[in-house]
Amino acid sequence: MRHFDTQRPEFAPYGFTCELWEPVPMPRPDRHDEIEINFLDSGSLTYLIGGNRVTVEARSLTLFWAAVPHQIVEFRDVTHYYVITIPFGWFLQWGLPESLQTQLIVGSILSENSDEKTSARDSSLFEQWHDDLLKSPDEFRDIVLLELKARLLRLARSHLKNPVTSPGDRDANANQSSPNLAKAEVMACYIARNFKSRLQIKEIADCVDLHPDYASTLFRKTFGATLNGLITRHRVAEAQRLLVSSNDQIIDIAFAAGFDSLSRFNRAFKETTGMTPRGFRKECRFNHR
Repeated sequence: MRHFDTQRPEFAPYGFTCELWEPVPMPRPDRHDEIEINFLDSGSLTYLIGGNRVTVEARSLTLFWAAVPHQIVEFRDVTHYYVITIPFGWFLQWGLPESLQTQLIVGSILSENSDEKTSARDSSLFEQWHDDLLKSPDEFRDIVLLELKARLLRLARSHLKNPVTSPGDRDANANQSSPNLAKAEVMACYIARNFKSRLQIKEIADCVDLHPDYASTLFRKTFGATLNGLITRHRVAEAQRLLVSSNDQIIDIAFAAGFDSLSRFNRAFKETTGMTPRGFRKECRFNHR
């Protein structure tokens, strides 16, 4: 059973996971570039997110964009809870409603108040996903991803009819009508769908009809990250997936993930993860023996 590691670097990726976590008070916020989903069989967790205390209740499917600083400050009657992490780029490519994506990008927590039948089904799903990935991740990963995507499509449909969001969403919802936010979201989605190609800032700016300098400033002010920084995060995350899931040569992985040279790949990978690609592959494979 996992719990928060106070020594982990900010934005160190978790990748695609479905694990059982032990609740502990977090002495500092965590940030990572994945969508995080929580599910509790009992009790409650209280997060501090964006200055708001948000309580995750038992038997309620809850998700948020974990690039927003989040910190567990209190929990009640919880011995363990499920945590799923999905790389941000994968999530954006699933075709979920743009309004739901936007709420996550601006820092909202989305939660579904399910009936007893749906909650029982969710509990069984999380248990099965966890067991499948623990038993044979290579065999079951695609199956779990398809089932998870279907579940989130159901959540999106339910949420759009009966939205349940975090306490800070009154301000967030007001901001969502901003054309600037809409343009920033389009740029984030464009990067997620095209990060493996030789992306230029001008190309990203053109997709929202903005000057490159203005587009870069708008994106940084909206998301707290640069356009090039987000491109690099997606590429490094894809490289991590390939390093663990394939036996391809590192230079081939670098090009497959969108980097145009091995030296740039090695530098970006080390800056993002604190490890070399070779060291990352060796450690992951050792830990999974």
